[in-house]
Amino acid sequence: MVCFSRSNTDKISEADIVIIGVPDESKSHAKRKGTSKGPDILRLASNESDFFERNGKIIPILPMHGRLDNKHILDYGNVMREDLYQLVFDLVSNKKIPIVIGGDHSITTITLQAIGDLYGKIELLYFDAHPDFVSSARNYYGSVLTDSLGSIDFEKSMLIGTRAAEAEELENAYKVGLEIITPLDIEELGILKISDKIRSKNNNNNGKKYISIDLDCLDPAFAPGVSLPSPCGLSSIDLIYLVKLAVSTGIIGIDIVELSPDFDINNITAYLAARILLESIASMNINHSSKT
Repeated sequence: MVCFSRSNTDKISEADIVIIGVPDESKSHAKRKGTSKGPDILRLASNESDFFERNGKIIPILPMHGRLDNKHILDYGNVMREDLYQLVFDLVSNKKIPIVIGGDHSITTITLQAIGDLYGKIELLYFDAHPDFVSSARNYYGSVLTDSLGSIDFEKSMLIGTRAAEAEELENAYKVGLEIITPLDIEELGILKISDKIRSKNNNNNGKKYISIDLDCLDPAFAPGVSLPSPCGLSSIDLIYLVKLAVSTGIIGIDIVELSPDFDINNITAYLAARILLESIASMNINHSSKT
């Protein structure tokens, strides 16, 4: 297994942020396979793209905004699907922020269940080309929201980047009052208006927010290496801007899923995923005095 080079502690007790790989695509129905390779390829891409070597020295790059020097990061390694629930439950119980790297998007169901069992219904920002709100089939990567009904406060949550929805998914979203932001909405309203919408959802949530990033929320021009590419997606900078904003207002956890390296082109999706990881960590507000 490849280790995330920015990992700077080997003790969970000292960590603020814990990176967990879940190389599992057992609940994927995609014809394009390979997301089980995602966790290690993302780590490798981070180690290649986030550092320069000059005069025998390894020099890390800095994020665009935010800080890394005040963060204690542990790369926990890869875990099996059946071990994810207890690990996330224990980490969140101890005020650690899990970053889960997939794998197919169904692993989000497990993470949300663990967090929901601890905190009740939470706010969810779900970046995805697809709503994953199928109810006519269950327990797969297309039914994440249906399978997580007991863990999500839908009126405080948002789907962002949605553009490949089935009719039943939209009906299910409307029934629960889930707001949908399409790429056309971002084009029409502008990124600042969308930012205001995200901020309005954050009122009085006390940091009880989870962010899930399916890389197919991006346009295939930026991220061809995904299971289900869909044209007319988000730009890379719009995604990073919105994620950094959401992270900076407080989160319980975050995941990055559906990297499919076999369909990538010159590793551009993997490098972008690594940048999303870097910028997300940099924007986290860590209060060490509140750690137990």
